[in-house]
Amino acid sequence: MDVRFEDDRFDKLETDLTYTAGFAPAIESAFRKRMQQIRAAVDERDLRNVKSLRFEKLKGTRQHQHSMRLNDQYRLIVELEGRSSCKVVAIIGIEDYH
Repeated sequence: MDVRFEDDRFDKLETDLTYTAGFAPAIESAFRKRMQQIRAAVDERDLRNVKSLRFEKLKGTRQHQHSMRLNDQYRLIVELEGRSSCKVVAIIGIEDYH
């Protein structure tokens, strides 16, 4: 899948191993791993099939967004854009769910 970053910090976090963006090393590592999984996915079904990601649609005012697990506490927030055959994943942010 193609990726678009809402914030340039996340683009740099994915590619620059020395950049932390203020996150703990475990979160940085998990983010980079998720980015590899997103880029390797053909569509969102590939992400849903990896149960450990807990890829799920959000509710309420965020019903247009999805989240996936980075660890027990942090989630990667994304939006799916485009047609079903040509989806773009917009990386919105990393949030603490607790």
